Amino acid sequence: MDAGIAGQAGGDHAPPPVGGHAGPRPDPVGLHPGAGRYRWTIVALLFAATAINYVDRQMIGVLKPTLAAEFHWSESDFAGIVFWFQLAYAIGYLSFGKVVDVVGARLGYTIAIVIWTVSHMAHGFATGIVSFAAARFGLGIGESGNFPAGIRAVTDWFPQKERAFAIGLFNAGANVGAIITPLLVPLLVLWFDWRVAFFVTGIFGIAWLGAWYLVYRHPSEHGRVTPGELAWIQQDPADPVEKIGWTRLLTVKETWAYALGKFLIDPIWWFFLFWLPGYLFERYHLDLKTFGLPLAGIYLISDLGSVGGGWLSSKLIKAGRTPNFARKVTMLICAICVLPIWFAQSIDSVWTAVLIIGLATAAHQAFSANLYTLPSDMFPRGAVGSVVGIGGTVGAFGGMGMALFAGYILDATHSYEVLFAICASAYLAALLVVHLLSPKLAPAQV
Repeated sequence: MDAGIAGQAGGDHAPPPVGGHAGPRPDPVGLHPGAGRYRWTIVALLFAATAINYVDRQMIGVLKPTLAAEFHWSESDFAGIVFWFQLAYAIGYLSFGKVVDVVGARLGYTIAIVIWTVSHMAHGFATGIVSFAAARFGLGIGESGNFPAGIRAVTDWFPQKERAFAIGLFNAGANVGAIITPLLVPLLVLWFDWRVAFFVTGIFGIAWLGAWYLVYRHPSEHGRVTPGELAWIQQDPADPVEKIGWTRLLTVKETWAYALGKFLIDPIWWFFLFWLPGYLFERYHLDLKTFGLPLAGIYLISDLGSVGGGWLSSKLIKAGRTPNFARKVTMLICAICVLPIWFAQSIDSVWTAVLIIGLATAAHQAFSANLYTLPSDMFPRGAVGSVVGIGGTVGAFGGMGMALFAGYILDATHSYEVLFAICASAYLAALLVVHLLSPKLAPAQV
């Protein structure tokens, strides 16, 4: 089923003629981004969903010291729980990529957030490793739909020249969620207990779902989109309309340029998300009352990277540079900015460590915002969700390996030095792989 027919079946009508992989071109006569700005309301919704996604995702890391003390978990026990989340994420990401291509962003996002909100609240009933792992598995299935649906929505609502910035903006919600979690969750635990914290934060997803269903439509059928804004959105050349299956996508090197990039960098973000709270507890002797501000500081810095990375590559494209140049130069700058984290273990000042680790997490988000644009640069719209799904699955498999490795290393050495060294080198390796497999970010021959 091609994307247009599938979109009609799912409530998102056939997409407008937007090219998924056209090169930069002058603005068409009479078009101007100021002709309407409702598309940024859609980005605000995606931003909010991503923030909620990361509140729900990060809570297990923030609560790690509390839960480990209550249930007597080792580092390997905790790694096992993370592993089951990432296994589900790998399965769900691949599935949701295809689901979104078939039913569209509106229904695809709805399915995802219902699954992840129910699973998130189920953590409040957990009694041990098995029940926590089961709740995390459900959460992983649901949360895997966030980025395939979000990127499909951006592809529907934005021309190529604005996509990296739009993705950077909504991806910044991850950092806002990561800032909110260490500030809010300890308060909920101190006021009530950790079980209530899961129930209260689950309400966020329910509220967002109502807003999504009221606000989101395809731009071609949305009453708030002006003709001028619709023309701006539709300015790129049309995609070819044909069915593109996974088998074909898996045989082209452009798919693997994206997927292997995800394989190398996604495990680093998972490591930051799930192990940084424990690292701050142990390395700087913090507790539930004092570790929130340093952790929030790290992710506040990250937010700047997410927006800045998307802004820089979009700015370069608008200045006449090719997407290939803009994406890769931005990614190179980011890869260099991660390198100082190699020495984080030896830093005695908690706030100096916050700056070094925050620089690395900001660089990750900027790198990731550009990596996320590659499927829409190289593939027609009907294949974008599937390629994003394949990449997310491969990235989740990398995260599974990183989780087990981190648990083993920390139980064996009680040191983060090896793990920080891996973090420092991953982004240069990812950029090298992307460049070797797609030297020009040319349209994939599918």
